[in-house]
Amino acid sequence: MHHSIPFQLSRTAMLVQMALAASLFAGACLPAAAAEQDEVLPSIEVKAQAERDAYAARRAASATKTDTALRDIPLSITVIPEALIKDLAMQSMADVARYVPGIGMANGEGNRDSPIFRGSASASGDFYINGVRDDVEYYRDLYNIERVEALTGPNAMIFGRGGSGGVINRVSKQANWSTVRQADLTLGSYQNRRVGIDLGQALNDRMAVRVTGMVEDSGGFQRNASVQRAGINPTLAIRVGNDTSVVLGVEHFEDQRAADRGVPSFKGRPLNLPVDAFFGDPNPDSRPIRLSANSFNATVEHELSATVHLSNKTQFTDYDKSYQNFNAGALNAAGTVLPITAYNNHQWRKNLFNQTDLVFDLASGAIKHKVLLGMELGQQDTDYLRKTGVFSNNGTSINVPLASADAALPVNFVLGGSNSDRDGSSRARVAGIYAQDQMALNDTLQLVGGVRFDSFNLDYHNNQAAGVKALLPAPADLSSKDNLLSPRLGLIYKPLAAVSLYANYSVASVPRGGDQLSSLNSVNQGLKPEKFINHEAGAKWDLTPDLMATLAIYSLTRKNVAVVNPVTGIADQLVDGMRSRGVEIGVAGNLSRAWSVKGGYAHQNTELLATASATALSGAQVGMVPKNTFSLWNRYDFVPAFGAGLGLISRDAMFASTSNTVTLPGYVRLDGALFYTLNAKLKLQLNVENLLDKRYYTSANGDTNITPGSPRAIRVSAHATF
Repeated sequence: MHHSIPFQLSRTAMLVQMALAASLFAGACLPAAAAEQDEVLPSIEVKAQAERDAYAARRAASATKTDTALRDIPLSITVIPEALIKDLAMQSMADVARYVPGIGMANGEGNRDSPIFRGSASASGDFYINGVRDDVEYYRDLYNIERVEALTGPNAMIFGRGGSGGVINRVSKQANWSTVRQADLTLGSYQNRRVGIDLGQALNDRMAVRVTGMVEDSGGFQRNASVQRAGINPTLAIRVGNDTSVVLGVEHFEDQRAADRGVPSFKGRPLNLPVDAFFGDPNPDSRPIRLSANSFNATVEHELSATVHLSNKTQFTDYDKSYQNFNAGALNAAGTVLPITAYNNHQWRKNLFNQTDLVFDLASGAIKHKVLLGMELGQQDTDYLRKTGVFSNNGTSINVPLASADAALPVNFVLGGSNSDRDGSSRARVAGIYAQDQMALNDTLQLVGGVRFDSFNLDYHNNQAAGVKALLPAPADLSSKDNLLSPRLGLIYKPLAAVSLYANYSVASVPRGGDQLSSLNSVNQGLKPEKFINHEAGAKWDLTPDLMATLAIYSLTRKNVAVVNPVTGIADQLVDGMRSRGVEIGVAGNLSRAWSVKGGYAHQNTELLATASATALSGAQVGMVPKNTFSLWNRYDFVPAFGAGLGLISRDAMFASTSNTVTLPGYVRLDGALFYTLNAKLKLQLNVENLLDKRYYTSANGDTNITPGSPRAIRVSAHATF
């Protein structure tokens, strides 16, 4: 049985909340106007310096499950801190990925975040929140996020199944006994309207609360585009005695928007059309995307002694995600007619995960150890329902003239219209144990080694009735049971206190159920999981106390890829399927007290090692992976109250898919910003995306769904404290 959650966002309610937020800004400003000047100016200077320092993260816990200096982590990790998120007015994971070398974003069928890690196929399931899996396909928001940590290279030793080319972990804001009184209002091009709050308070020395929230009602540069989303995330922190702390949190998040899969290609390039062009029925009600997510989390931390720490984390999330799409096909040779298809998809998922970690320090002679022992238990129950559109011609495809490709298209959705349709449910169960040792062999040499074992069981039940349509498979119960071993070994050498050189080896596996646990069939259920093996060497260097640079050189191989066996005629032959080799360079921090930077460069060379299909031939380049990408953001504060930002994003041309027949042109984009501190309680900010109003294309989902980049877009923001 499918369980849907009613989803409705009231624009009136949104606008009322926006008006209330505006009043907060007014109230925040009035007391400041009466303040003495010698009281206001010092607070402005202190805050500006703190924000500049925040570009350069020094430590992270996601890569090792221990609080570790980035220099002592033998793998590539990029941290996008809250200060950078605010300065660039980031509102999506695509905004974040632009400043992470080695990670790009695919089109995601116009309905989800779809990162590509080091040339590995787009992975919608490698997202985490506070180290716990967040793997449903949707667009994530940043309203309650303290920072985003992007790890490139296989990371299954810490995160479990998947993590084949990397993972993205969001760290949320939580109650911490700090007083927080912040409200943000953003207005911009294409009816961008957004309000956010962040309120934190210590109730006493034993309890503290924090509430983050957001509401948005926006349009977009594409025709009839709309985004309506809202979220609220209260947390409660409790000190139970001197050695134990508890953090409890709940979140409700809703997102509703209109799907748009972009434009088709013609003669190997994106079709040259106005940037707001749309294919399919233009009515937003005919192509909705809806998400409702409700989660509860509880974290318990206990200090058993000065050197032994125990933690337990539980998270339950209930997702309801649906979308309906119109999909343009390939144009005819004359470039005048193209086919349109349609489908809808609904997924209900309940995730329950529990993680227990024991961390302790010990010494054996001159060698110092930080040891992690952990266990993760999880269950994921999912219902799937996908239907295909049938048009007025009683077909699942209808040809339309290019000149009127955005006309209304009456369509009915039926189960069994294509081989992709399904009506089923699955249960995935995981039991994982892991151990890690961070060893300081001496002052210059460290060894970080770990291994994880997961027992992963997936059962799939097909609800489809026999004979609905010949295309539908007969009812079946499918299952797979995999024992996944995920080792990681890293060596760190420090010739100087400010420099670390490292080498790393890691392995990750992806079971046959795929990212969304829905890819199991009668053939692949008995095949070994895909395996990703990574060899990496790199360096991390504190150029100054305020500026860090990183370098990573890697080779990533994708093994156990199923291709058609010439003997059996089915995809049961396992081969080495892909190799990606590249270089990643990052820089973050301060060039001076007034000048802050964040940048990255990646060179990637990815190729298929075997023929997987007629459009994925051996030797082909992997789609959506440019050879070179570069990004650099600069903020310069001329005086404590006024600053400016300038960013450059550059990307080489890339193929839209492994067919290597359609190319997305390379581009260079400039972004800008102005920052003005009006007083101690109010800051104003102007962001301009695509300053020069360049025409470019950001991503694709195959050769006929290509997403154009936004024309020049302006956002004006006010940030108030009170």
